[in-house]
Amino acid sequence: MIIKPMVRNNICLNSHPTGCAAIVKRQIEYVKKNAPDKSEETDPRLVLVIGCSTGYGLSSRITSAFAYGAATVGISFEKPASDTKPGTPGYYNNLAFDMEAKKAGLVSISLDGDAFSDEVKVQAADAIKKAAKEAGLEAKVDLIIYSLASPVRTDPKTGILHKSVIKPIGQSFSGQTVDMMSGNISVVTAEPADNEEIANTIKVMGGEDWELWIEALARENVLGPKTKTVAYTYIGPELSWPIYKNGTIGKAKEDLERASADINKNFRDSGKIAGAWISVNKALVTRASAVIPIIPFYVSCLFKVMKEKGIHEGCIEQMLRLFKERLYTKGAMLTDSEGRIRIDDWEMKDEVQKETKERMDKATQETLSSLADLKGFKQDFMEAHGFDVEGIDYDADVNTAGF
Repeated sequence: MIIKPMVRNNICLNSHPTGCAAIVKRQIEYVKKNAPDKSEETDPRLVLVIGCSTGYGLSSRITSAFAYGAATVGISFEKPASDTKPGTPGYYNNLAFDMEAKKAGLVSISLDGDAFSDEVKVQAADAIKKAAKEAGLEAKVDLIIYSLASPVRTDPKTGILHKSVIKPIGQSFSGQTVDMMSGNISVVTAEPADNEEIANTIKVMGGEDWELWIEALARENVLGPKTKTVAYTYIGPELSWPIYKNGTIGKAKEDLERASADINKNFRDSGKIAGAWISVNKALVTRASAVIPIIPFYVSCLFKVMKEKGIHEGCIEQMLRLFKERLYTKGAMLTDSEGRIRIDDWEMKDEVQKETKERMDKATQETLSSLADLKGFKQDFMEAHGFDVEGIDYDADVNTAGF
């Protein structure tokens, strides 16, 4: 099959297997080149990544395996190719990761299934025990990364399907956005969420499932005093707060922080785990961020500023810095006043935010290309689906079943 990108309304509907594999290999080479010195005492040896197939989850798994030599278990819910269309990007990312891990002599087990379900939690515990045995390790997971990004969740107790929404609360929100394919600026309005939509978004994107994972793994006896668990979040600048921090997503993220506190109360304080943390990460191009009002416009201007200052990071750079300078560094964990890890620190520098806002205020249709990095935004978006990757022949026939 010859695969060309199909993009509609800032959503890419397909993926390219060879391009996805090339991006995984590129991230692997980065962490191998920049890996920290090994420490038998502190390095993670057995890692579970819940939501391992794309974005920060994928980069966390790559960092765990190829920077630290850890055995990894990954959980994701992806679709393989059919007779008429290729598989999802995450499907090919998982295949590529497992293939490269095997070449490197690293233990990796990838499970495909609904991470919200009770069944997959038990399967994950079994996989942890299997991975530990293969790697010659004690069956106690050192690190649990919680990086799910699903728009829907079926409650395992009630069987009810909940759907999340990206909406403001209390009043409508209008903001400029950019179509990455055409470069056109437009104003998008989002109507406020009702109480049911708020509750559903918290149910899907909040901290309840993270807690259920820790409880399930504790029952399976795969946690230990050295177990760290981290969930990812984003705060962003005030200009995005009406649609993000103060909107439905923000309410869900507040619940994620509640869950962190409860996990620490129930597990850390009794010595069952080392602790639970929230990591506030940098704004990046994701399948979700491309369609949130104002975010593509903000991110495009932000990228331009950070690249000019030499402090821009993608997923893999962020995750390697998170591991090297926060999770696995000597001394106490560096956190903010709320106990959160702030790996968005470079994005939120005063001078970066000031210059980004100035560019957004000045930008017009005519000046956008000089003030914002729309090309970089589009490049990151396309690469996340395996397209526009340097060195790939997109006119060549590819096997959509795998490599």
